[in-house]
Amino acid sequence: MTLEQKIAGLVTPAIEALGMTLWGCEYIAAGKDSTLRIYIDRPDVGVNVDDCALASRQISAIMDVEDPISSAYYLEVSSPGLDRPFFKPEQYAAYVNKTVNVRTRTPEMGRRKFKGKLVEVQAEQILVEVDREVYEIPFSNIDKANLVVEL
Repeated sequence: MTLEQKIAGLVTPAIEALGMTLWGCEYIAAGKDSTLRIYIDRPDVGVNVDDCALASRQISAIMDVEDPISSAYYLEVSSPGLDRPFFKPEQYAAYVNKTVNVRTRTPEMGRRKFKGKLVEVQAEQILVEVDREVYEIPFSNIDKANLVVEL
């Protein structure tokens, strides 16, 4: 179990009790400037600053008691935003036919960075169209992925 998975397990019940969902979390280790980012959302309506502040207080209290991170860190609680990062395979389905950025751990068909249309979400992979070529990218090889804001 990763640190992020452990933290998600600790904070999810409190976030859900507030009527919100945990979109995802990430820990960026940087010594005394380490950051724990928790992304929250509310289906169909999103979250505002007051929601983030309320959730932050709840999450902070849980983190103080459970202490899964022994060193100092900054806690950031926010909405995933328009350029939302993807953390779980099921999060992709709502964004089929939208533009995504994907970075893989190892090369897929000779490349690691893909910016293109999310064509399909399958059980084990996504299909992304870049310059009229479709790439099959397994979830297990995705390092980072996010939605691209289209204006």
